This record gives sequence, structure tokens and C-alpha cells, in this order.
Amino acid sequence: MRKLDLLDFQIVQMLQFDARRAYTDMGQNLGVSEGTIRSRINRMLEDGIFQFIIHTDPLKVGLHVQAIISMSTKLGQQEKVAEQLGKLRAVRFIGAFSGRNDLIIQAYFRSNEDLVAFVNEDLSRIEGIASAEVSIELKQYKDSFSYVPTEGLQDTVGS
Repeated sequence: MRKLDLLDFQIVQMLQFDARRAYTDMGQNLGVSEGTIRSRINRMLEDGIFQFIIHTDPLKVGLHVQAIISMSTKLGQQEKVAEQLGKLRAVRFIGAFSGRNDLIIQAYFRSNEDLVAFVNEDLSRIEGIASAEVSIELKQYKDSFSYVPTEGLQDTVGS
């Protein structure tokens, strides 16, 4: 994988703002050709720097309950449990963490009843879960997938 330079970061920044922006417009804005933009984007896609995804608003597609579920797994079972959790449609995120709970998932549901069924049916079937703690989101303040700085970009590149 090649190291990203200032132009790469600027391209990603523009795509984060509007992923539908024309390559010719981006090139004009950055002082390079459309071909340069296209090849840089293709290279970053091949290197796995980013991917194009559609981020839906869960509420607008009928998913009114978001839960963060923290779990403790039996010793030696974390990988197996994570693999089984990954097969569940409601699960959007799975991460291994240090601390009291070693796995944390984020999942979306249509209703509280669906969440209860998920815990009592789906989670209860997974061998290796020792305990689970469910937290329901009450209000969301931020939901972002943007990790590239939008200000002071020149200062962060190469440091």
C-alpha cells in the first residue's frame, strides 16, 4: 500500500462531503486532471483506503430501536461468538474491547419487541456468551463515518 499524500487526503475530503461529485469538477478544484482524480480514487479503492457505501437513516427505513449490547464471553470463545454474531442481520458493528465486557455490538430493530426477541432467542442460542448488557439509544447527537480532517489538512499531512 502506498503512502497517502496531500492530494489523496483532499480527494477523500471532497468525497466525504459529496461522493457524487464529478471527477472533472474535483480535478478543476484541485488543479489536476480528471484522469489523475480517477486513478487516485481507483488506487485508494484497491488499497482499501475507503469504500463507497450507502448510509441510510435507520429511522427512515423503519428501524426505531438502536441498541448497544456489551457481552462477556467464556474464556477462549470470543472469536467464535463474534463469528456467530456477524451472521445476525440486526448486527451492524462488532468489536472486541478491553474492560469488563470483551465484545460490544451495535444492532438495529423495528421495535422493542424485536430487540427482546433478539436477546432471548438469537443471543441465547450462541454458545460462549457468559453475560450481556443491553443499552438502548435514547437520542443521537452524532453519527459520522468521516475520519479525514476537514480543517488544517496541510498541517496534518506528513507529520
